[in-house]
Amino acid sequence: MRYLFSALLICLLPTTCLGAGLADIEKAVMMQDYPAAESLAVEFLDADPAGAEVYAAAYLLAVSKLGQQKYSAATQDFRKLVQSDVEKDLRDKAYLGLFDCYYQQAKYKRALKTIDKLQDISSRSNYLSLIYLKAARVNLKLSKWKEAKDYLQRIIDRYPESFEYHAARQLLDEEQYFAVQVGAFMERERALQVVDALQYQDHYAYIVETMDRDQRKFYRVRVGQVTVLREAERLRKELSKLGYPTRIYP
Repeated sequence: MRYLFSALLICLLPTTCLGAGLADIEKAVMMQDYPAAESLAVEFLDADPAGAEVYAAAYLLAVSKLGQQKYSAATQDFRKLVQSDVEKDLRDKAYLGLFDCYYQQAKYKRALKTIDKLQDISSRSNYLSLIYLKAARVNLKLSKWKEAKDYLQRIIDRYPESFEYHAARQLLDEEQYFAVQVGAFMERERALQVVDALQYQDHYAYIVETMDRDQRKFYRVRVGQVTVLREAERLRKELSKLGYPTRIYP
């Protein structure tokens, strides 16, 4: 979730294209001050801006609502944008935002339908590497392993300099099962302590070693290896009740 939303932020409007009011809204979004961004966007739109600024502000408003997990309102705003006569890049970004609304609510079939439609109407999008990564992630959630791998390989082959390349490499290394991650540590001893505690509670816990973008080694503690997402979600809830920060992988 964190990566998906941060990836959406890199698709914001170029600062050189923003008026002073829009620049303030974008700054608030980039600072993740979403309530302030929403207030600024509403105020800006109430002033009846002209031309493309209306759609730019509407997009930033939708992003600010998504950042506050106001999924119903954000979904409605993104839908209005994709149905409007907006320029191609903004339309594509609105589709990506709509995808995130569904994905973050675990509405994976709707998310897949949304990203597939975006590819159908914008096969030469300026955001193809991001589109492919989102398509890969939702296919993974639906246990469509081959389709996900194909999208990830496209990123590796076609966009080696992209922001999404590192995430694609990591996801390609994932096995074809679901696990719940409960922490990532730079010290192996700390990770082993967590594993020992989980194993003492009769959980199948283990360490996965990964490298981040700066080539720093992390020791990720994961629990379980299940083939059905529903079972992984049950395990995630169980571990959350024990106080662990949880996230399902892949």
